[in-house]
Formats: sequence, structure tokens, C-alpha cells
Amino acid sequence: MSNRFDRCFQRLKAQNQGAFVPFVTLCDPDFDRSLAIIDTLVANGADALELGFPFSDPLLDGPVIQGANKRALEAGYSTDACFELLAKVRAKYPEIPISLLLCANLIFVPTAEVFYQRCQAVGVDAVLVADVPVEYADEFSQVAKKYAIAPVFICPPNASQKTIEAVAKASEGYTYLVSRSGVTSAENQQQAGNLDDLIVRLKEANAPPILQGFGIAQPEQVKEALRLGAAGAISGSAIVKIIERHLDNQPALLAELADFVKRMKQSTLG
Repeated sequence: MSNRFDRCFQRLKAQNQGAFVPFVTLCDPDFDRSLAIIDTLVANGADALELGFPFSDPLLDGPVIQGANKRALEAGYSTDACFELLAKVRAKYPEIPISLLLCANLIFVPTAEVFYQRCQAVGVDAVLVADVPVEYADEFSQVAKKYAIAPVFICPPNASQKTIEAVAKASEGYTYLVSRSGVTSAENQQQAGNLDDLIVRLKEANAPPILQGFGIAQPEQVKEALRLGAAGAISGSAIVKIIERHLDNQPALLAELADFVKRMKQSTLG
């Protein structure tokens, strides 16, 4: 099944570029501003989008992304609003790959069948369920594939060979390589020392293209991820901090965001 992620990685490889993938929480700080934020990400060089649904108890998220969840929820936005926003984004950008990063509860409550069907209807390409390790993911993956949604899995920095092989086999679209243990944060930029080895072993196991995430906040880190053999990098907390800093000034928010994305994308050019 060739999807938008496959086409994106093929195009970037042909152009000798890496992928820059920003993460934001949908409907943060509200529906219209969230759409303007996504427009800015795309206009300034995002190769794909990783998007979160606001959730009251996100496990992997550090305080910055927890704040984004809280703002969206307190403004009254739910899963329905997120799907509505996704439909708008897909209508505007028919080719950009869109991945969702969310907690299992958001899938359990409506049922996997209903959730993945909705994802297909609005043009989502991939879903990463943050709190379900690859060993327990079969029920999600089967339903995801039924609706042509690529299941994506996290390879942790302490992964055993067995986990590496399971992640490589089960992931479609891309593989999410975590730079370090702990929660998401733009402050903690200390990456695990064995990433080059993990990347080699994931590739040997025929994993889909590897995107490195967690703590990616500087262009140099994107360059380093590419040097180690990743296909690109994901940056979340650094972007959400820009949103948080300018909640009362949307023009300043979009200007700083545009500059950040341009610089991060620039660092992927071969």
C-alpha cells in the first residue's frame, strides 16, 4: 500500500533531503488559530504533520505539551472538533502526509472500528498510539490496516533486538525513534548514546524510514539525526513553546513559528 508517507520519503530521497516533521496539538489554543498554525507550518517547509488530540492525561508528554492539551480542552474542543479540523487541513493540502499521535483511550472509547473509520474519512495516513507497546498492538493494527491507516510504533532508546524487529515489522509509513528516555521536552536535549546502533539495526530489520523525535529543538540536532542515518526529525515541544509564548499575540506567534520551521527545514537540505 503506497501512501503519502511513502511518496514523501521517495521525493525527499530523490532531492537529497531529510524530512522535517512538526508536531502540534489540534485545537490549541482554539480551532481557528490552530488552523492558522498548521497553515504556517506547511507554508514554511513542513514535509509532513504529526498531530495530537487533546487528552486529559497524556502519558509521554512533558509540561509544555500537557499545557497544549489543557488549553484545547478548556476551550471546549473534543475529538469531534479535531476530526473537523483534520478534514479542513486535508482539503487544503491533499498531498501532505498526516500522522496522529495519541493515547489509546481516545481509540478505545469510540471503539477502534469507529475511530479508524473516521481517520480514513478525513484523510489521515498514519496513527501512533503512544501508550500501547508493539507487543500489545495487534488489535489496533488490524483495524488500522482495514481502513488503510499505517500503524506506527516507537523504538525506545533501550530497545532489545526482539523489540527492534517487532517495531520494524509492525510499523508502516515511518518508524518513530525516541532520542532519549523520559517525557517530551525541548529542554532535555541529551540524546541516548546508542542511536546510530539502533538506526543500523532498524534498517537491517527493514523498518520503514526512521524519524527521530523527543527533544529536537535546534537545526543542528536535525542535521545530527540525518548524519546518523535517520530519514528526518520530529519537533514538538519547541513548537508548542512558541505557541505558549505568544498566546495573546497571534501575528508574533505565526512570525516566530515561520522562522523556526524555515530554519529546521533548511537543515535537512543535502
